[in-house]
Amino acid sequence: MKTGKVFLVGAGPGDVRLITVKGLETIKQAEVILYDRLANPKLLEYAPQDCELIYCGKLPDRHTLRQENINELLVEKALEGKIVVRLKGGDPGVFGRVGEEAAALANFQIPFEIVPGISSGIAAPLYAGIPVTHREHAESFAVVTAHDKSKDGKPLLDWKGLVHCVDTIAFYMGVANLPFICENLILHGKPSSTPVILIQWGTFGRQKTLQGTLENIAAKVKEAGFTNPSIILVGDVISLREKISWFEKMPLYGRQIVFARTSEGPSSLAQALQEQGADLIEFPKWKKTTLQVDVTNITMYDHILFAAPENVTDLFTAVFQQGMDIRKIRANFYGRSSKTIKALNDRGFIGRLPVELSPSESLLIVGEDNGLKEEFKNADFLVTSKKEIDQQFVPIFKRMLGEAAINTVVFPSKASVHLFLKGLEDCEMNSIDFLKSKEIVCMGKQTLGELQDHGITSVGMTETADRAALITLLAQPLAE
Repeated sequence: MKTGKVFLVGAGPGDVRLITVKGLETIKQAEVILYDRLANPKLLEYAPQDCELIYCGKLPDRHTLRQENINELLVEKALEGKIVVRLKGGDPGVFGRVGEEAAALANFQIPFEIVPGISSGIAAPLYAGIPVTHREHAESFAVVTAHDKSKDGKPLLDWKGLVHCVDTIAFYMGVANLPFICENLILHGKPSSTPVILIQWGTFGRQKTLQGTLENIAAKVKEAGFTNPSIILVGDVISLREKISWFEKMPLYGRQIVFARTSEGPSSLAQALQEQGADLIEFPKWKKTTLQVDVTNITMYDHILFAAPENVTDLFTAVFQQGMDIRKIRANFYGRSSKTIKALNDRGFIGRLPVELSPSESLLIVGEDNGLKEEFKNADFLVTSKKEIDQQFVPIFKRMLGEAAINTVVFPSKASVHLFLKGLEDCEMNSIDFLKSKEIVCMGKQTLGELQDHGITSVGMTETADRAALITLLAQPLAE
């Protein structure tokens, strides 16, 4: 049997756009992905639909999988002939145990590649406005583990060397040991006035910082309840932050958004919000199965209304596959949304909104939409694909929503309302509890009406149903 191959991949520090091109390419071809807690789960959406996803994340109070079990799984899946990706937060060579995993693969002569990633010790400070080196402030930089295998979990370090030979020090995952770290740096000669900053969830839109000195930072962290995942940065270069901080000044920084998704893949609108600094979760994750349909009778209809952009592709693919002459279709085409109309326009057809439909003429609706069934009771339906929640992503979303402090929910279209509520139901989450105390934003009067029909009020609506209007609305301060 053919042996597979393993890619040991650095996912970067959090912002999905910081993964390398090669890293993303490995995800797109993976048959199995073993991923850690600090690898952004949004990256998993680039994997093939049938890819097996295995969570290896370690939480502070428990281990989901021991390292030995992870090594065994990598070997097992590769020996089954599969392309395996081991997705690790940051860079796999920086406290990522990549050496242990590579050695386990080498023992079985399994081919592997190591794909570097951007380390959080460099990226998180930059997103906080701090370069770890600077000609006038710091000419050396060290990354240090803040816990080890000793009985009490305290780092066994060359404190004298760190104090006298390194200008900027990044401690990884060391919040619990912060008093011990500060005490030893001062004890070995670091001035107590040396600046210290903690960067929590660095490069995510939920990024938070807490600044102090070696003398007072431990008390500040205790008072603020700061926790991991955090980078602890020590050094005079932190003083540059006041002048060159940039990420926290972005228009949507501080917005932790759940974006109601209607399509399979990432939404360009959601990506635009992320580019403005938002921390964004697209929910739910849909899995589409294209159905075999008979299109023989579509020539008899006066009007054809497409429920979603993908239904345009589905229908015309079926028309082509069944050898039908498209010129025999005499119907006028309509789209449920501007995106659906664009999908028609891209194929050279003129699409209209359904407000122009004549109720007295024959109508075929392509796609499955409960709202359209209520609105057009006499229409015929042609269901070209089946859309269902991707069950592999249900536990992923539960963890993502649990870790983020969501403050905003965005509904981009009328269709997104029903699908979003269905997604919450499938994830065994109560919609009333979930939406409570969150700012709800929608695009367009139809979406607003649909939300109100479902009993969802206190909704902010964009002046126009476009990207710029949504960003303008979200850039306003959050309601207290």
